[in-house]
Amino acid sequence: MKYAVVLTALSAIGMSACNDGNADEGNQQAIDTLIQKTKDALVRVEGGSFQMGDFGPIDPNLTGNNKGLPYSAEQDNKPLHKVTLDTFYMSPTKVTYADYDIYTQATDKDKINNTSEFEMQFRQDNVPAGVDWHQANEYCSWLAEQTSLPFTLPTEAQWEYAARSGGEFIPYGTSTGTLEKGRSIPTSIDVDKATQTGARSNIAPYPVALYPPNKLGIYQMGDNGYEWVSDWYKADYYQHSVKVNPAGPNMGQEKVVRGSPHGDGMGGKLTMERYHAPPDLTDRAKMIFTFRCAVNTDISG
Repeated sequence: MKYAVVLTALSAIGMSACNDGNADEGNQQAIDTLIQKTKDALVRVEGGSFQMGDFGPIDPNLTGNNKGLPYSAEQDNKPLHKVTLDTFYMSPTKVTYADYDIYTQATDKDKINNTSEFEMQFRQDNVPAGVDWHQANEYCSWLAEQTSLPFTLPTEAQWEYAARSGGEFIPYGTSTGTLEKGRSIPTSIDVDKATQTGARSNIAPYPVALYPPNKLGIYQMGDNGYEWVSDWYKADYYQHSVKVNPAGPNMGQEKVVRGSPHGDGMGGKLTMERYHAPPDLTDRAKMIFTFRCAVNTDISG
């Protein structure tokens, strides 16, 4: 009888080990698929020079009473200044919950945003993951470890250059360069269909490729969530910015974010508008903060 108990226990241990192995194998397959998908999807952004900041005063597309006026009243996106960037690569979409869940499982971290009814309303596989700056930065660093490529959060200059389809005078980072509900940004009906947030649908995330990308092939550069970049924020940084591959101040209290919260209620933000937030955020606050990763080298060769 004792032998039977021992054999049963050993059998259970063997079965458990077998199941764990299958789980590990399945997780590795998910990691490999994510890594390959991420690398295959990267958009090459040809380096060059552009006028960074509020380009309203020199925008050749403005006419009549608007010609020569700034796009925004804020002063932190002024003065307009020339910036030159090396070629880089950028993920076409923001990192989704499905992607981030693979990462947390691979690194033995807890799943994010799944402990309350409020959080679960915003959480679905194909919408941007809501994270603080540290979580965003760690994900990109993990991609770098997995691929031996210099994945990082994009710099603020890279983000604006890509949002403006290579530094063109484009006010909104959409497929049309404008905000057109039902064509370049979602309507409230679109968001309601894509989410389970009901009355909160005006700030709810929606699928990362719901509408066509900008001319470079990059989606949602200005809508569907504030977007973290690597730079520390300083209101007067543009007055002192370096001219080649600027990476922001050496230190600070807050990080730069670009874009706007989710949903029809906010529309989208101008490609040159700057915002800022502390890198550590409470769980509820970070639900509307998103990110994507970039590769800071030309990997075409």
